[in-house]
This record gives sequence, C-alpha cells and structure tokens, in this order.
Amino acid sequence: MIETKEQLTEAAARVAVLKQEVGRVIVGQHQVVEQLLWCLLAGGHALLEGIPGLGKTMLVRTVADAVSLQFSRIQFTPDLMPSDITGTTLIDFGAQGASSHRFQPGPIFGNLVLADEINRATPKTQSALLEAMQEGTVTAGGETHQLPKPFFVLATQNPIEQEGTYPLPEAQLDRFLLKIGVEYPTREELKEIVLRTTALEKPQAETVIDGKALNELQQMAKSLLIADEMLDLAVRIVMMTHPNEPDAPEDIKRFVRFGAGPRALQALVSVSRVRALCAGKMHVSWNDIREVAYPILRHRIVLSYEAQAMGLTSDRMTESILQAIEAQR
Repeated sequence: MIETKEQLTEAAARVAVLKQEVGRVIVGQHQVVEQLLWCLLAGGHALLEGIPGLGKTMLVRTVADAVSLQFSRIQFTPDLMPSDITGTTLIDFGAQGASSHRFQPGPIFGNLVLADEINRATPKTQSALLEAMQEGTVTAGGETHQLPKPFFVLATQNPIEQEGTYPLPEAQLDRFLLKIGVEYPTREELKEIVLRTTALEKPQAETVIDGKALNELQQMAKSLLIADEMLDLAVRIVMMTHPNEPDAPEDIKRFVRFGAGPRALQALVSVSRVRALCAGKMHVSWNDIREVAYPILRHRIVLSYEAQAMGLTSDRMTESILQAIEAQR
C-alpha cells in the first residue's frame, strides 16, 4: 500500500534499477524489456514472438537472475508429454515389498518458467499449462499440488517457421497477460551484440530485487487509483473490439471475427497501474491505458481471413479503436 509520495518515488527507482540491470546484458529491445517487467509486476504471463536468434531465451534468463527467481526451462517438442511438464507419480518399493506413491514434480515447479517454442508441442501437451497458468496449481494422480510463488510463465514462439507447429488455441492465448513482439535489432545494436557475445567475459545480471521486494512492488501497483472515467474508457476499448458493437470502428466491423473477453479488461487495469507505478504516478492516466492496450489486445483480437490475406494486424485494429475514442473525447 502506497501512503506517501516518497514510497512511490522509491518504488519507481527500484524498477528503473531493475531495467538498467537487464540492459547490461540485453542490447536494445527497450520496449520488450519494459513490457516484460510490466508483466512481472502485474503478476501475469507473457508470450514473446520473434524470429530465432533475437535473444528471447537470454532475456528471460537475465530477468530471472536480476529478480532472484528460480529459473526453469521447458523445451517444447512434438513428442513432449503433459507429464514431462507437470510431473508424475512414482511408486517406491520399500522393505518386505511395501510400496508407496510419491509425486515427482516436473519443470513447471519454478518461479520463472520458460516455455521455449511453445507452439511446437501438441495441443494435449499445451493444455497441461492451462491449470498452472490460471490457478497456480498442478493436479496429478488425483492430488492438487501448489506451485511456488511468485509464478510466471514466459513462452516464446517463432512466427515464420510453421512446419511442425500447432497454433495456440484462443483459450490458452487469453491466459497470457501480454503478447510481446521482439523486433530485429538496428545496425548499431547488432555491432554491440557481437562485441558483448564474442568477448572474453560475457556480462551477467546481478540480483537487484528479491522475491519479497517483487511482491511489495506488485501490491503497490494494485493500490494505485484508477478514476471512474479511466475505467469507463478501458471498458469501451474492450467492448469496441467486438464487430457487433454499434460504436465499433469500421475496421473492426469488417476485419474482426471475435473480440476480447473480460480478461482483457482485467489486464488493461492491472498493467496500466503498473505503468503508472513505473512512472512514479499516483493514478492511472489515459496515456497509461493507451500504451498498454497494444500488447494486451494483440493476441485477443481474432482477425478474419480477409484481414489476414491483406496482411492486416491486430495492432492496426487497436489503433483504430484508440483513434475513435480520442476523437470522441
């Protein structure tokens, strides 16, 4: 709970130090790092999409080092089974033939879980993450096991290599708080990447925030104020993603099959509070909502076949909604 301006300033400074520490290892990708930190401070999961070799795995590992979280990696492949993720029940044989059952936790039992190339696994295996991401638990052998806290799933997928992949269903996509696009680096950033990765010693992030401090920042973000006017604007954004909504923009009515659900509104409120916290503000503004809308709606707006054929994106639809709202304000 934030009671004074000094607490808010200190919280924003801690986030800035965390971002700076990640930047010691990761070259460029400032927007990606910022959005990933939004996700952590909001207590959600993130889907990172980008071509191979852009440092998505290194980014996740670096964040785990900087926040002192237990890192766990799952390499998704077509032959991966659900029990390879969640764990399995083993039978232990003792003296005189006595037997007992013991649950062996899988790699999902970590604080920061990297689901690498998540769309390479079959839908059955992908579904093993649903309970973990939503409830923070794993059910195996008729028993429910609590996952450690904090718990984050950061998944990666390749947008250009479609052979041997299984697109994530909308129900699972909706469980990701943000979808973050990892862009190709600039010329100067490429030079810096080469210098860092081919040097005798490679930079490594040091711990600047522990799990307790991270939880404190999360609670501070939740306590920030959001006015009724801002909440109404967030509701309008979500409602206008639906093509049957009367005041939806023409682009939405023509190119969108399905719009965002209630989780999108929850994400807009929670992540905009985090962005306000990072900026040292006591309340959520329109700029906070506007900036976080893109990664929140990117995977929740389902485009029509016509839109896909024309090369349109969900970000284009989000921009149409934001422009329509700003024109009416």
